[in-house]
Amino acid sequence: MKATLTVTVDEELIPKAEQYARDRGLSLSELVETSLRNATAKSGETFSQRWRGTFQPAERDDERYRTLAKRYL
Repeated sequence: MKATLTVTVDEELIPKAEQYARDRGLSLSELVETSLRNATAKSGETFSQRWRGTFQPAERDDERYRTLAKRYL
């Protein structure tokens, strides 16, 4: 069942959002609904799980690493 939702946004955003939706073959309402569904969907992954393996370890002979390690480790 569909319901009406009133949303207040910046005036200059509306034409951009309408164009964005039109470029994807969606109505503005469909775009908002899809965005809300994606934002509220539970992915099952935690923040750390999503980022795991993304960062490379620092070079331990780097001066910045040694300075930070001395201070915080």
